[in-house]
Amino acid sequence: MDKVFIEGLEIETLIGIYDWERRIRQPLLFDLEMAFDNRKPAATDDIADTLNYKDISKRLIDFVSKSEYQLVETLAERCAQIVLEEFGVANVRLKLSKPGAVRGAKAVGVVVERSRGDA
Repeated sequence: MDKVFIEGLEIETLIGIYDWERRIRQPLLFDLEMAFDNRKPAATDDIADTLNYKDISKRLIDFVSKSEYQLVETLAERCAQIVLEEFGVANVRLKLSKPGAVRGAKAVGVVVERSRGDA
């Protein structure tokens, strides 16, 4: 299966469990890898046949910027569900990074891999 990816999508949101985190917006970074058969768009050269990464990016920016989850795990799960359910990909690998959350680390976060058939 082919892969379509979005790398380094930065979105600011309210995220975290500490009081100070509930008062500020923080940047998060998203890397997505989505399984999609690219043979049809390659043959037609028509954007209507593609997995449109601009549409996915806009949808995630809208959702994440309005969210107020405490855990990156919850946010990552919801974002993976959006990609699977709204954009019809077979599976998605989503890495959510929270830069500066731990002193001495460039970033911390989670990676989730989900398929349309997952419960």
